[in-house]
Amino acid sequence: MQEDSLDTLLALAKDIAVEAGRDVMRIYNSGDFDAYQKDDDSPVTSADYRANDIINKRLSAATPHIPILSEENKHASLEERKKWPRYWLIDPIDGTQEFIARSGDFAVNIALIDNNEPVIGVIFWPPGQTLYYASKGQGAYKECPDEHRQIHVRKLDDPQNSVVMIAISRRQARDKIMSRMTARRVYQTLPLGSCSLKSCFIAEGKADVFMRIGITGEWDTGASQCIVEEAGGRILAADFEPLTYNQRTTLENPDFVVMGDQRVPWQDIVQYEKE
Repeated sequence: MQEDSLDTLLALAKDIAVEAGRDVMRIYNSGDFDAYQKDDDSPVTSADYRANDIINKRLSAATPHIPILSEENKHASLEERKKWPRYWLIDPIDGTQEFIARSGDFAVNIALIDNNEPVIGVIFWPPGQTLYYASKGQGAYKECPDEHRQIHVRKLDDPQNSVVMIAISRRQARDKIMSRMTARRVYQTLPLGSCSLKSCFIAEGKADVFMRIGITGEWDTGASQCIVEEAGGRILAADFEPLTYNQRTTLENPDFVVMGDQRVPWQDIVQYEKE
């Protein structure tokens, strides 16, 4: 099998994410799109399909030897997927509900999974013209018109007692998340839309923790996990077990938590009980 360097594949993923994101932004600005309901009751739009088409065509042309697993493609069986040493993991638009609601909190996600581990993560936020990206062992970065820099999770002055900033969903009841947080800390909240943008805000130090309760797919965390962990944070299942990629029949994630400063005793803070 042809071997490509992570640098080459990262550059490709960045270029494609930006191209797809700009096309999505054009559709968003025009308001000319159709919205549908999928079998699982989640929303999808013609913009999702357009972005998916761009990403699939470009990745297939540049890396025909690397399979693609996208939220909007027909999914291969586990038996077939188990044969993949590496593959692209795609969410053409993370935050479709936010796209429809016109909040601006949506992003294009592209990850490369190698031996069941995210080794490249690229997230492009079209309204902010902002690109977050990372590759294993090379750090995490933010690139936008005003800056291009390496990013790191926020280091709390006092990991045991400092106020914790929680990135919280616009669409999920605040009390549902806050009830999982121990009363022994003081919190502030930052409302945001898509899962990946919340993760990027933790990676760049604008928030400290984010808990996701509800159905997501592996494509919702692949790119984020690489970026967050290269920035010094962690993404784990809500019971603090590792997330898995391409190892189960289902592609659904368990509930999960994204954490910044690793000196903070997160397992004492996040009181998770399976519903």
